[in-house]
Amino acid sequence: MRFAIPITNGRPDPHFGHCESFALIDVDDASKAIIAREDVPAPPHQPGLLPAWLGEKKANVVIAGGMGQHAQNLFAQQGISVVLGAIEGTPEELVQGYLAGQLSSGANLCDH
Repeated sequence: MRFAIPITNGRPDPHFGHCESFALIDVDDASKAIIAREDVPAPPHQPGLLPAWLGEKKANVVIAGGMGQHAQNLFAQQGISVVLGAIEGTPEELVQGYLAGQLSSGANLCDH
């Protein structure tokens, strides 16, 4: 399983489409343990680009503060789950919260 979390200045970014990079966190399905983290620079912002780009990076789950409806729809078409309203903690803490069933969608911090 691979998680993608938008990052700016080393912290989760509340606005998905304008982050500096993505933390790609790999989790062992059997043990639910984090096995790797890779931070990759985000491509320049273009509507509709990030869902396909993260799909190519093999992301299964995106954890973000906010995201426009169009991007949410594109992720759904690819079978990639989206959790919104989550920006408190490190990327690893967000993933661990998700795996423990303690991270749920909150308010979408994006207004478009």
